[in-house]
Amino acid sequence: MVTLSLLAQIGLFIFLIAGTGIYLKYSYWVLTILSVIVSIFIVNKQEKSGFKITWIFLILLFPLFGGILYIMLNIWSNPKKLRRALFGNIHDSRDAFYLPGNKLDELINIYPDFKRQAHYLQEYAGFPVYSKTRQEYFPSGESFFYRVLEELEKAEKYIFFEFFIIKEGLMLSSILTILERKAAAGIDVRIMYDDLGCFFTLPADFQKTLRQKGIKSYVFNRFRPIVSSLQNNRDHRKIISIDGKVAFTGGLNIGDEYINAIERFGHWKDAAIMIEGNGAWSLTLIFLQMWNLGTKKKDIYSSFYPAQDNIPDNSSWGYVQPYADSPIDKENVGEHVYLKIINQAKNYVYINTPYLIVDNNLLSALTLAAKSGIDVRIITPHRWDKWIVAITSRSYYRRLIQAGVKVYEYTSGFNHGKTFVSDDKIATVGTTNLDFRSLYLHFECGVLIYASETISAIKEDFLRTLPASQEITLKDCARNAFQRIVPDVLRVFAPLM
Repeated sequence: MVTLSLLAQIGLFIFLIAGTGIYLKYSYWVLTILSVIVSIFIVNKQEKSGFKITWIFLILLFPLFGGILYIMLNIWSNPKKLRRALFGNIHDSRDAFYLPGNKLDELINIYPDFKRQAHYLQEYAGFPVYSKTRQEYFPSGESFFYRVLEELEKAEKYIFFEFFIIKEGLMLSSILTILERKAAAGIDVRIMYDDLGCFFTLPADFQKTLRQKGIKSYVFNRFRPIVSSLQNNRDHRKIISIDGKVAFTGGLNIGDEYINAIERFGHWKDAAIMIEGNGAWSLTLIFLQMWNLGTKKKDIYSSFYPAQDNIPDNSSWGYVQPYADSPIDKENVGEHVYLKIINQAKNYVYINTPYLIVDNNLLSALTLAAKSGIDVRIITPHRWDKWIVAITSRSYYRRLIQAGVKVYEYTSGFNHGKTFVSDDKIATVGTTNLDFRSLYLHFECGVLIYASETISAIKEDFLRTLPASQEITLKDCARNAFQRIVPDVLRVFAPLM
């Protein structure tokens, strides 16, 4: 019904344009002028150049249809209302982020090289620095899954889940068994998942099933039969918070392929991280911000703060700075985290990403770093989940390799991890892919780690993955005229992928 409704709306646009052309003598010129005005508006809009190019190309291709489609997409969207609600939640939760204390000055005094990154995330984006936070890195879905089950059993007050995709299977059933038992014991259990991400993976009565188990749930941004730009803003975050003391995030969704219980695109390579201590509180608040945004509830944020009086202060743990990114505020936090890691690197930057569809900012940063003598390496999948995305991603290889970037494809299967590690000093593990959707359209999150022993584990995982990967050479990028044209055309539509 949703598909038919969307097609009907598009058909209505075409009918109005065609009908207007028949019955009104000057309709062609009116609609052409309208498209020109829309194009001027797009050029001057505060927006990424990639999105501007895509829309202007569509308007050139369909001079009558393109302009009116852009107008209708934005008329039926109401980002102002959503933005007000988001900023309200941010305002209400701001003080709660600092309940474990403020460690920004301490970090900068000890490690002045981190000042720009840490200051931006805390003072502008609103995500503080924390100490007394132990980290555990998971180089596979299997190790992540077993640890999650262990920690869920320890829950005493609340368990929060936020995922883009949830699929029926062994992983979900094992988790739900524990959650149902915990909810029956009086623990506050909440699950939030994206509607489009779970559109074909969950039964229609899944919320009813959760309710029967005593679990609260919310479906984020329900997919409605309306052509609206807000349909692009999906909740791509993956967060598990247990009592505000332990939290997980990373690339894994809830589905059996993520733990290799079933095979999909070969061996599934992923990455996640657990933080225990003060920093876990930040991911808890990030969840509650989104929960309150969707449910329109007004939780008292500080009431969820756990008593953590006996956390040791271990210098080998370094510092952490969990962060989140929202497409509503137009501040590309995830992109800025990545750019600062690349731009401040002195020796190396190692990157895992399932997709490599970037704008000129990231492309220039990567190539400039390599030209400046930085060892820049990127591992992408060899077996892809989307062939159009694969072709587009590979179209960036030649320019990167020519600049000195080393590009690898994980030949054993699908590399779904999203990690950056640099100079044995800084790393991030999170949900943000190197593509337009993750960087600019989705809600994302991650954990930035400074001067911690965990950084060596992230680096070692990357180096262990290299032997299972094929280095791409310029010869591999050799293309005939047809092979050049197709990726070039697809790159015009990269912001839609």
